[in-house]
Amino acid sequence: MKLQQLRYIVEVLNNNLNVSATAESLYTSQPGISKQVRMLEDELGIQVFGRSGKHLTHVTPAGQEIIKISADILSKVEGIKSVAREYTQPDEGRLRIATTHTQARYALPDVIQGFVKKFDKVSLHMYQGTPAQISDAAAKGEADFAIATESLHLYNDLIMLPCYHWNRSIIVRKDHPLANVDKLTIEDVAAHPLVTYVFGFTGRSVLDKAFQAADLEPKIVFTATDADVIKTYVRLGVGIGVVATMAVDPVQDSDLVVIDASHLFEPSTTKIGFRRGTFLRTYMFDFIERFAPHLNKDVVTKAMLLKNNEEIEAFLGGVSLPMR
Repeated sequence: MKLQQLRYIVEVLNNNLNVSATAESLYTSQPGISKQVRMLEDELGIQVFGRSGKHLTHVTPAGQEIIKISADILSKVEGIKSVAREYTQPDEGRLRIATTHTQARYALPDVIQGFVKKFDKVSLHMYQGTPAQISDAAAKGEADFAIATESLHLYNDLIMLPCYHWNRSIIVRKDHPLANVDKLTIEDVAAHPLVTYVFGFTGRSVLDKAFQAADLEPKIVFTATDADVIKTYVRLGVGIGVVATMAVDPVQDSDLVVIDASHLFEPSTTKIGFRRGTFLRTYMFDFIERFAPHLNKDVVTKAMLLKNNEEIEAFLGGVSLPMR
């Protein structure tokens, strides 16, 4: 049994049983992968994959268990390499972050600016995607950190640490009827066409929950994954915008009226997560603490020893998270 064979079966699953795509991603040949998978199956005496002719059709029950263990083994191998690099190249490495546009555009710039200044030999890579894409990247080891707010059930296999709370603002043009409202109500918001986030993005479920609690049906006419796109369509008069308050720039958005909506919607919580068993390099601890100052190395290390995210929530329950 070889590590290469374990890597092949894990990557075949990651590429939806497409051996050609797996070979391309690993810079090797399709026959070579097929041969090594067969050799592993012959050694184990069971099939990892079901087949129809030359095509892989499904993962067998035994294969599911084998691939899961293989992924853990490969993760531990990477951990061993990380330990070695921590001692031989303490200030060098890479950091891969998967997150949404709002976090990348509004929450992370200052953090990253300070980080790259201190760790100029660490290459930083940012991936933007949906909650499902973010969790998938972290679970597969394609991202070191996942930063997310929505669909947190997707991240149950990761250690998820709460970073901060945030809420929403309503943005309208200066000539809009709501621009001069003293106390905004949920009925006011429901009475106008809405431009907001796509479902599954940036706390959208909290928005829908507020309307449902008031027995109202929002008139959503346009959705986007990007707060800047939402603001563009508000400026065009398509509707009123509902965005994360942190996504409003007092200078660049001075042509819009910003109305606090924190009394209408529950706050959302942004979390940072990583795979269990990950060996965190010094610069990784530094990044976490820059993003969430209450998550220092001691706190994160203790949280990593807990069994699940429910225990982590209880452990950090007494911490007062900042509001952004």
